Formats: sequence, structure tokens, C-alpha cells
Amino acid sequence: MTKIFIDGSAGTTGLRIYERMAERADLEWIRLDEATRKDPAARADAINRADVAFLCLPDAAAVEAVAMIDNPNTAVIDTSTAHRTNPAWTYGFPEVKGLREQIKASKRIANPGCHASGFVALVAPLVENGLIDPNATLSCFSLTGYSGGGKKMIAEYEAEKRDPLLAAPRMYGLTQQHKHLKEMAAICGLANAPLFCPIVAPYYSGMEVTVPLSREMVNTDMAGLKELYSTYYGNGGLVHYTDEQESGFLSASAYSGRDDMHITVCGNEERILLVARFDNLGKGASGSAIQNMNILLGLDEATGLNLA
Repeated sequence: MTKIFIDGSAGTTGLRIYERMAERADLEWIRLDEATRKDPAARADAINRADVAFLCLPDAAAVEAVAMIDNPNTAVIDTSTAHRTNPAWTYGFPEVKGLREQIKASKRIANPGCHASGFVALVAPLVENGLIDPNATLSCFSLTGYSGGGKKMIAEYEAEKRDPLLAAPRMYGLTQQHKHLKEMAAICGLANAPLFCPIVAPYYSGMEVTVPLSREMVNTDMAGLKELYSTYYGNGGLVHYTDEQESGFLSASAYSGRDDMHITVCGNEERILLVARFDNLGKGASGSAIQNMNILLGLDEATGLNLA
């Protein structure tokens, strides 16, 4: 039986991981009580007893946790930003060519960021197939539900007397230094980070990541893009191409509560919109982490996940 430990189990991502897997008979849980869950010695013991340790921690704490490991058999899935562009770690987005095989053989897996997951799913296949110039500076517009901000933001949005400004979408990352930018460029093979506009909106969960392209930026037409995504993501995994819309709309919360991702190509032959929709806590965080664990353990990667 596989022993699992979540370091940071009280956070939003950790709680969702446990919720998805709590009833699985193939897993044995290592858990710390409230008095010891932040104790370094207790954490180090738990991590080193685990077959798979999930790190659901801030960056500095994740680095600290990795330094505690002396058991060569402990595999780590880190949901923080700390190791996503570290060449010694495997980036945990298995649908991108070559990464699934690397995940299977890895003991150090960096789970993707939520915004980055949508961008990577849209852009990596284009660069890989020579359809866009890797030196191009792309733009990206991304909507997320407030659960992506963790417990503090959730409490702010769900407070009885919340700030009236929270009733409308809010742009952030205003300095163009968002923590996901490095992985967005690195994993896609881009020379330049995209111009990025992240927005948090007053709904609980769901993401809608959009990359706009003018016709001269891409070496194919809309039909070619649809065919590329259908083929690229048509051989398993949790990313799929779809033309489905909601009567001319695309809701950012359409896949809330699910662990898969759906890609759509919209627009016209002159102005094209590439859109990825998923749950920021699902394929954007906890669901992706569980998928990576399943692959690592040689299981069906959708085991225990919500795909409907």
C-alpha cells in the first residue's frame, strides 16, 4: 500500500487533494495532528516515511521541506512555484510531449501553476510544431475564481460584510512580474514571457485562459489549429479539444469542480482566440497533482478524479 503525506494539508490545495483521495483503498495516509503539523521534526519524519509526499506550501517552506528528505525512495510532488523551472525537477504537465514519460521515472515533480497550465496547454503544441515563432511576445488574458487566492482570499470574498470592490472582477499582477511567467515561457520554449493580464472574479472556482493571435502570427488557419489540438490531445490525458459553447458564450466556471481541461478555438481567420477552461483547484492544482501521482504509481491517471 502506498504511503501518502501532505505537507500543508490545511491549505486549499492540500484539502482538495485529501478530499479527492480520502476513500481510496490503495493508499495509506500519514497525518500529523494540529499540535505537530508545523513541527520540523515531525514533518521530516512524515516526509521520509512517505512513498509520495505532496508539498502544499509557500515557496520557502517547500524548499525547506525538500532539504529534510534523506530517504531516496520518497517521491515529491511540489505544488509551489519553487521548483517549476529547476532542471533537476520534472514539470508535471503530462499532456505535453515527453513529460508523461519523465514523470513516470521522476522522484521530483513540480506541479504547474494554475494560469500557466492553460497557457502551456495552448501554446506548447504550437511552438513544438513550428506554428508560431518562439521569439514572439504573446499576450494572455486569464480569469480565475477567488479560491485560487487561498484561505485568506476565500474568507475575504465570503465575508458577510465584504469590501464592495470585491463584487467586480479585479486585475492583478500589475507589474508584469507574476510568479507564473517564468514557467509559461520556459515550458513552452518561448524566448519572451507573455504580456499577462490575470483577473480574479467573484465566483468560487474555474479558469478561462485566453491567448489571442492575429493571422500573421500563426502558420496555419483555424481549421489547422483545431486539428492540431484534437490530435495532440486525443491520445489520453485530461486535456481535450471541444467546439462546445454556451449559446455564444464561454463561461469561466463551466468546469468548476472537475479535474480535466477543455480547449476551444474561436474568432475568425484574421483574429483568433485560443481558450483553455478548467478548474483552478482541479487541473490547475490538486487534480493535476493527483494525476501526476497516479502516473508515478503506474495507475490509470484519472483514478479518483472528477471528470464529469
